[in-house]
Amino acid sequence: MTAVRERLFALRDEEYRAFSVKLLPTLDKETVLGVRSPALRAMAKELSGTETAAAFLAQLPHRYHEENCLHAFLIERIRDYDACVAALDAFQPRVDNWAVCDCMNPPCLRKKRERLLADTRRWLDSGALYTMRFALRMLMAHFLDADFRPEVLDWAAEIETEEYYLRMMQAWFFATALAKRWDETLPYIEGRLEPWTHNKAIRKAVESDRISAERKAYLKTLKIKR
Repeated sequence: MTAVRERLFALRDEEYRAFSVKLLPTLDKETVLGVRSPALRAMAKELSGTETAAAFLAQLPHRYHEENCLHAFLIERIRDYDACVAALDAFQPRVDNWAVCDCMNPPCLRKKRERLLADTRRWLDSGALYTMRFALRMLMAHFLDADFRPEVLDWAAEIETEEYYLRMMQAWFFATALAKRWDETLPYIEGRLEPWTHNKAIRKAVESDRISAERKAYLKTLKIKR
């Protein structure tokens, strides 16, 4: 057993493990140790930049869920854009659940948004479930505010999938877009999305405290009865 894995085993919390297993139905429960995220982040902070971290990042695939989480947190601490994207490209095909996917948002990516936009397009085109989910998160996190790009709405709307975890991120994206870019986003809710994603996006938007009561009332009239 590697030193990193030994440390993770020492941090196990059986009560938290039972809770985590319920949230991660796509995983073999034997691969979940039950290590809390603050402990994993602290471990990533300690290891970042060391030979131990470099060796661990090269050891793909990992067996345990928490090893993947630690891997994600180590990627977040990479400061060089090219090195970070290379690490993401190596890791993303190994991501096997929503929790690992969603815990990554490396700060260095925001420094080069034009390049990030191109890389995000590439990740969207990958056809891989969690790589595409990560790409949607990047669009949502970086391109709906001051660096808004109208084309990202088209990119998100064009995704056709039956994958639950990708559909959920697609709905989350459009609910967030409604909160931040109402005028530009509303036409997509008025007729561009398939029914399940359409209704889920409306539901999430209606639950948001960033959208006015008047707008929520209008969104409710757009729900598709099935």
